[in-house]
Order: sequence, then C-alpha cells, then structure tokens
Amino acid sequence: MTQQELFNEFLSLPVEAQHQVIDFIAFLRQRYAVVESASQLPDIDLINDSFIGMWSVGVARRRHRQDLADSTAWVRGVRENEWSQSHD
Repeated sequence: MTQQELFNEFLSLPVEAQHQVIDFIAFLRQRYAVVESASQLPDIDLINDSFIGMWSVGVARRRHRQDLADSTAWVRGVRENEWSQSHD
C-alpha cells in the first residue's frame, strides 16, 4: 500500500475513526520513541568546565559582566554578605 492509498483509506473513515487513528499513531510514537543513548549525549567535563548556569553565558557576554567572571568569588561574596547581615 502506498502512502497515497493509506491516506485515501484514512480519509474514507468517519471523523471519529480518524481521531482514533490519530490517537493510535500518537500512542505508537510515544511507545516507540527513540531514547537518546548516553553515547549521543554531549560529553560534559563537570570538573574542568566552567560553572554551569549563569556562568555559561560565554566569554563575549561575560566580558561585560565582571561579576560573572569567577563563580566562586560571586558565591563567596553573596555568602559573606548574608553572613554579615545575620551577625549584626
């Protein structure tokens, strides 16, 4: 059966049956979805890569945000500020 023949068969069904076919196709797509294997995932070196999050904005954008240049210093500054406020 060609795609056109299959489509013609689909169109010849009552509307309710067409909806059932569409639902069944969605079910099959979900059931047989290709799961991305670990070998296809990007290789991320969490130990040596830059801090993930707002520090991963890229060198060009960080140039304008000196506060994002060093994630450790930023966290230390936030924590020191919180600690100093809690001890007042």
